[in-house]
Amino acid sequence: MRDTVHFSGIGGVGMSALAQVAAMEGRKVSGSDRDFDRGRNLGVKAALEKLGVKVLPQDGSAMNGSVSELVLSTAIEDSSPEVRKAKELGLAITHRSELLAAKVGEADTIAVAGTSGKSTVAAMVFTILEKAGLEPSIITGGALGTLKERGLIGNAYRGKGKVLVVEADESDGTIVRYRPRTGVLLNISKDHKDVAVLNGIFSEFAGHCGRLLVNADDPAARALLPAAPAFGFDSPGWKVTGIVHGPFSSSFRINGTPFELPAPGRYNIENALAACAAASLYGVSLDTCAEALRGYRGVERRFVLVGEKKGVTVIDDYAHNPAKVAALLAALHQAAGRRVLAVYQPHGFTPTRHLKDELIESFAAGLNPEDMLIMPEIYYAGGTVTKNISSKDIADAVAAKGRRTAFYEDRADVPAALAALARPGDIIAVMGARDATLADFARRILEALP
Repeated sequence: MRDTVHFSGIGGVGMSALAQVAAMEGRKVSGSDRDFDRGRNLGVKAALEKLGVKVLPQDGSAMNGSVSELVLSTAIEDSSPEVRKAKELGLAITHRSELLAAKVGEADTIAVAGTSGKSTVAAMVFTILEKAGLEPSIITGGALGTLKERGLIGNAYRGKGKVLVVEADESDGTIVRYRPRTGVLLNISKDHKDVAVLNGIFSEFAGHCGRLLVNADDPAARALLPAAPAFGFDSPGWKVTGIVHGPFSSSFRINGTPFELPAPGRYNIENALAACAAASLYGVSLDTCAEALRGYRGVERRFVLVGEKKGVTVIDDYAHNPAKVAALLAALHQAAGRRVLAVYQPHGFTPTRHLKDELIESFAAGLNPEDMLIMPEIYYAGGTVTKNISSKDIADAVAAKGRRTAFYEDRADVPAALAALARPGDIIAVMGARDATLADFARRILEALP
C-alpha cells in the first residue's frame, strides 16, 4: 500500500521540520540524506528515528512499493537516484515550499517574514502562545531551546491548537506561495537578493496575507507598505520605554508593562515587540507576553553563551548578513569596556561576492579600534561555483579602513591563535551561517583557551 511520504534531503532544516510535523500528525514518513550516508549530522538522524521516521540510504532504494509521495528541497538535483526512480514509478513529486504552503493554508497561520530576526520572532510568538494556552504548532529555521529540552530537533512542533507559526523565508522566493491569516514583516535589507527584488517579493507576500503587521522602525519595510498596521517603539498603539541594556539580557516596558528578556540588544527588544504585536491579534495580554518572555529559552546559534574561561566569554551566533552583523556588534558593545574578537566565516562564494561591500562596511563601522576581526576561509558546501573571492579579500579591506584583522586559510588554526590573543574581559563571538559545525567550532575555541 502506497501511504508513505518520503523526504529526500531530510536532514536539512526546512525538510526535517516538515517531516517531523508529518510524523507528529501520524503519517508514515521516511527520508534520506547524503550527510547521513557520510556519517554526518547524526543527531538529527537519531531524533527523526525517535519520532518513527524510517531513514534510508539516498541511493534510490527508498522508492519502493510503500512510497506515495516524494518531497524535495531545492538542494536535490533532477539527476538524484530518488528523483529518477520516482519519475519511473509515476509518483507524486512535491517541492518543500509547496508542502509548507499547503500547511500554511490549512491552519490559522502567523507567517513571520523579513531579512533578519525571523527565527527569533517566530520562537517568541510560539513561546507566548504556549503560555497563553493556545497550544500552537511551529515550523521554523532555528532550533528552539524549549523544544530541544523536550528531546526534539527543535525546529518543528505539532500542537493541538489551530494556530501555526512559520518562519517565512524569502531566500528562494517561494514565500510568495504562502497565504497566511496573519503576516508580520520585520525588515528589508540586502541579503540573498538585492532590495529591489526583495521589495517585489515582500509586496506580493503582503498581498496574500489576511492581515499584516509591519515594523514602523524599519524604513525600508515601512516605505514599502506605508498603509499597513504597524508596530514600533513609538507608533500608534505601541510605546517602548525604560530600556536598560545588560550584557546578556534586556529590561524595558511595552505600553507600561515591564519586561525582562534573557537576550541582549535593541534588535531583540524589537523582536519581542513584534512578537507581542502578533500575539495581541490573538487576544493575548501584555502581562502574559511578559511572563512568557521571562522564560524564553532562545534559539540555537542566536546569541548562545558557549561559556567563559578566565574572564573570556565565548558566544555563538548565526549573524551572517550585513544587518545581522551590525546588530550583533552593537549588542556586544553594550558591555562597556570589553574587547570583541569577532570570528566570522562567510557562507558560500556567491553570497559572499554579492554582499562583499556591505560586509566590509558593517565590520569597519561596527568594530572598535581595539577589536579584531578573525576570518577563516569561506564555507563551501559543494557544487559548481566560481571561487574568485576569499575571506582574505574582506579582511584586507576592513584592515584598510583602520580595523585589526587576521585571515586563516585553515580554520583549525583559529582556536590556538585566539588562545594566544585573548585576555580577561574579551568577548569572542563566532559568527556565520549554513555550516552545521560552527557550534562545535565555538566550543573548541572555548576549550582551547588557557
